[in-house]
Amino acid sequence: MTDFSYQLYSSRKFGPLEATLEMVAKCGYKQVEAYGGLYEDLDRLEKALSANSLIMPTGHFDLTLVEKTPNKAIEIAKRLGMTAVIVPFLDQDDRPGDAKGWTKFADRLSEAGKPILDAGLTFGWHNHDFEFNTLEGGEKPLDLILQSENGVSLELDLAWVAVGGESPAEWVKKYASKLVSVHLKDIAPQGECVSEDGWADVGHGTMNWSETMDAVRKTNCRYFVMEHDNPSDDVRFAQRSIKAASNF
Repeated sequence: MTDFSYQLYSSRKFGPLEATLEMVAKCGYKQVEAYGGLYEDLDRLEKALSANSLIMPTGHFDLTLVEKTPNKAIEIAKRLGMTAVIVPFLDQDDRPGDAKGWTKFADRLSEAGKPILDAGLTFGWHNHDFEFNTLEGGEKPLDLILQSENGVSLELDLAWVAVGGESPAEWVKKYASKLVSVHLKDIAPQGECVSEDGWADVGHGTMNWSETMDAVRKTNCRYFVMEHDNPSDDVRFAQRSIKAASNF
């Protein structure tokens, strides 16, 4: 069976870190993915991971941290046993408005990743839906980010691709050579799960998992990360999602 990972951001509103990692391990996850706030106490994080026999091969890092203090990002990643440093987001005010701006951002991202790559780590970008907006020349921002051999790998959030009006399977195929990780996330039927921002437990929403996972399995994708942006019950989400995903 695939060793599924769990994005700890899904449980940010719940119980202490130690309880969350214990819950995740009991659900059958072997790996977890970190987000920025967890790096404030590395001793605590290391201890809790070890106590639950969990590994942390990937982590999300703020672009500013990677750009301004790359050695700090590398130190965190290596201490926690990561193989990949992923930049997850760009604030709305910082998003370019045209193709020229996105090409410049791609160059910026590539430059930020050089120290990470030199340290023997993978450097990647995680998408939301705004990377699929059509620009004036017909391009998509994600194409511009990934268009060249700039060292930037891809963690494809499959549900955000669908929210962006695109086919997750087609984007998996398009950037198979750059795909290092996928976020397994699901979208609730229209009008359902409103209190959870319209997201569903993986395998309990509208995503076409058969088609999508068939495409993913034909790539060298290494990490399969479960995520829900706003679950009302993280235990329910963790349990139901890994059970469903194990049958994909």
